[in-house]
Amino acid sequence: MPATDELTVTTATPDDWQQVVQWAADEEWNPGRDDTACFHPTDPDGFFLGRRGNRPVSAVSVVNYSASYAFLGYYLVHPDLRGQGVGLATWRAAVPHAGTRTVGLDAVPAQQDTYRRAGFTPAYETVRYGGRPDRDGTPPPEVVPVTGSHLDALAAYDLRCFPADRRRFVTRWLTAPGHTARAYLRDGEIAGYGVLRPARTGHRIGPLFADTDRVAEALFDALVATLAPTDEVFLDIPGPRAGAHALATGRGLIPRSHTVRMYTGPVPPTDQHRTYGVTSLELG
Repeated sequence: MPATDELTVTTATPDDWQQVVQWAADEEWNPGRDDTACFHPTDPDGFFLGRRGNRPVSAVSVVNYSASYAFLGYYLVHPDLRGQGVGLATWRAAVPHAGTRTVGLDAVPAQQDTYRRAGFTPAYETVRYGGRPDRDGTPPPEVVPVTGSHLDALAAYDLRCFPADRRRFVTRWLTAPGHTARAYLRDGEIAGYGVLRPARTGHRIGPLFADTDRVAEALFDALVATLAPTDEVFLDIPGPRAGAHALATGRGLIPRSHTVRMYTGPVPPTDQHRTYGVTSLELG
């Protein structure tokens, strides 16, 4: 399309968003295969697609999780049209959707200065680990498959680890086709949970939330035990989480890339020590 064609930015349907997911895959972000079906209902008005004529050319998601917190991701422009102001125009159309909420995002290194100019402040680095994980024996009996009877307790546990109540999303994420979910029960109470899902390449683990290193290790091992020995696994570990990094390297994974978590304002407090792996870099 000629650069003079008018850009229109509208909200995107789940079908529209499949094009954006493909762009993300082309950028080697390795999105989960069915992430859109789980995330889009969280805030259907928070997914934006820019078009010139009928051609999709840009995208960004601004998902409002609560009255005080939103997350921005999938900020993408078709490679043929970069440097023409298309991304900035899409950004300006979409970001007001967050209102006065604190907005979080995970920035690739090349874009940190761009986000700083937009009012974002770095908080910590997230490292993506990947590889064919080593196996470490049979998981303990405290690790159990997630069932419907666990959903309320897991949503309450998730709220301790994430800056908003995302109960409906958690239910979709735990029960989505192809997702494998495990919980760690200590005296009948949730001490952690993890989810494994198929991605464009291999599988991604996220979230991985746990009270202790031992619980996180048991959940990781239980999830990996469901895979073939040749399957690759990817895990995104935030901040100076020594136990989480030791878990990844101890199971044979290696650093593949990194991003920087940034925010526009104060973030609701969470139990950060329980986060061994984030749910999704693209959507929080």
